[in-house]
Amino acid sequence: MTAADSNTASSPSHMDMANAIRFLAIDAVEKANSGHPGMPMGMADIATVLFTRYMKFDPADPQWPDRDRFVLSNGHGSMLLYALLYLTGYPGMDIEQIKNFRQLGSKTAGHPEYGHAPGIETTTGPLGQGLANAVGMALAERMLAARFGKELVDHYTYVFTGDGCLMEGISQEAISLAGHLGLGKLIVFFDDNSISIDGATDLTTGDDQAMRFKASGWHVQSIDGHDPEAIAGAIEAAQAADAPSMIACRTVIGYGAPNKQGTASTHGAALGGDEVQATRDALGWPHAPFVIPNETLDGWRQAGARGSRTLASWQDRLASVDGETAATFKRMIAGDLPEGFKGAVKAMKQALADDPPKLATRQSSKNTLDMLVEAVPSLVGGSADLTGSNLTKAATMSDVSADDFSGNYIYYGVREHGMAAIMNGIALHGGFIPFGGTFLIFTDYCRPSIRLAALMEQRVVYVMTHDSIGLGEDGPTHQPVEHLASLRAIPNLQVFRPCDATETLECWAIALESRAAPSVLALTRQGVPPVRTNFSDENRCARGAYILADADGNRQATIIATGSEIEIALAARDRLQQDGIGTVVVSAPCLELFDQQDAAYRTSVLAPGSAVVAVEAATSMGWDRYLAGRGAFIGMSGFGASAPADQLYEHFGITPTAVVDAIKAQL
Repeated sequence: MTAADSNTASSPSHMDMANAIRFLAIDAVEKANSGHPGMPMGMADIATVLFTRYMKFDPADPQWPDRDRFVLSNGHGSMLLYALLYLTGYPGMDIEQIKNFRQLGSKTAGHPEYGHAPGIETTTGPLGQGLANAVGMALAERMLAARFGKELVDHYTYVFTGDGCLMEGISQEAISLAGHLGLGKLIVFFDDNSISIDGATDLTTGDDQAMRFKASGWHVQSIDGHDPEAIAGAIEAAQAADAPSMIACRTVIGYGAPNKQGTASTHGAALGGDEVQATRDALGWPHAPFVIPNETLDGWRQAGARGSRTLASWQDRLASVDGETAATFKRMIAGDLPEGFKGAVKAMKQALADDPPKLATRQSSKNTLDMLVEAVPSLVGGSADLTGSNLTKAATMSDVSADDFSGNYIYYGVREHGMAAIMNGIALHGGFIPFGGTFLIFTDYCRPSIRLAALMEQRVVYVMTHDSIGLGEDGPTHQPVEHLASLRAIPNLQVFRPCDATETLECWAIALESRAAPSVLALTRQGVPPVRTNFSDENRCARGAYILADADGNRQATIIATGSEIEIALAARDRLQQDGIGTVVVSAPCLELFDQQDAAYRTSVLAPGSAVVAVEAATSMGWDRYLAGRGAFIGMSGFGASAPADQLYEHFGITPTAVVDAIKAQL
């Protein structure tokens, strides 16, 4: 959408429109006595030009698939976004929400939270995340356009970002990949105000951001961020560029506050009553708190309504495409799995029962992906430079590149954190279900983005291989021991550790069916024997834990294990049964799902009163609630070592003998 689409007849002045943003931010922060007024005051001019003249959106249909995306990466300035949503007429964002900024139950949280209100495209606040999400959104736009054409998919992703976002390491990962892929419909506005919380940015950085972006292949401009015509010209030049664009906007933080503008004191605190009044006087805004003059509000509402004709035209184009294409587009945007998904899973499950393979679960995952990518065209994969180790590239997948976005496999390079945040952006955009791989140890690099995926309830799948000391000789730098516990501590994150090919297939199916939760698949490097050798249409992993091997005779002992340690548990059971001790082996591929089961089921699986041992080649944190204070844990109590895997299991005492001894000690 261009400036020509805007009807400016009888409109209020640009300054009045921008001041509406400024004073909503000022008044909301003042009332809450909490928040960040400086950034909204400084970036109000840019936001006004963008939203009144260029942004393609319609508040009447906030989920319009071909809308432009707006990401506030410097999310502490959330009142700028909330002001825009209120002023342009988004549903549910009324003046009472603005007045209740940062209050319990309001939609106007301290930082923008996805799902709280229409128009909030992603949760931001942890700096740099929004910028990386936006790269994912812009990438999804190009990939979707390659499949359905610009008649249905042709929109921009606009980002506001600040010095803090660009100091974070994730920003370099994101802008480097965006430049490499030539994401020309990504436009970033850098709030170049030279201020951070501690004071002037020259306390901590002397980076030439323009040169940095240029070095990564971006189109770069520098402008006065308070000159509306300079802003408009820069946007049009950015739209015409083939490369992603960064517009460095020289702004004054806290613009208009006569005694505090340009200082860190406006960043993260209310201005105070005297300064608020002085700002009203300086900017010629005589209105009471939260009052927007009718003419100004009407001008904003007209800006919000101007996209209706563009939306109607798009709807006509969607209606004119053939039925199969339209149905596929709608299904992918809705995130629905194809009708043949369950049948494909069932057929592969039967094949695994007919010919059970002994494979590493990472190889079982690859075999599963070979089937899933055919059955679910919306799957897009990738790896952080470990494709051959993670085995994330299915046989029929093709590469995504700057020259061809029709592929479905993304080479992320050694950018684990960027990969995880970009996948969040792909999921948020809609149209695709992203998965990406690295080693489980490197979830440390991905964790902030994984946490945000859980917070936003996004379906993102992390294929994390080399999941224990079982990876062997690479040693303790690469052997995860605390990582399963750390990941299990994140609310709404499903952590799967399957034990064989059938469990791996079942866990993949659950991950794809879980529309409101991300999933981690922790997979082995080493081969594991098949243990699920009888076909069952039931997805047994869906209950989180289940009895894999029942007791012969009276149940006296219970061994709970995950992943590769199931083999150890079954060997220990055989020895205990030979000694007349009836023993059950419980496979627990997903403790989060098990915790969601009713008490009767959990009791039937765990059998309180029996001797109990848990076995996992990881630390014990989180297992106590299943051992009920009476059982034993066989696993890791410290870091691993560099040696062949079988020697490591023996060295650290994760053996059938240790399990047998721990059971007998309780009887």
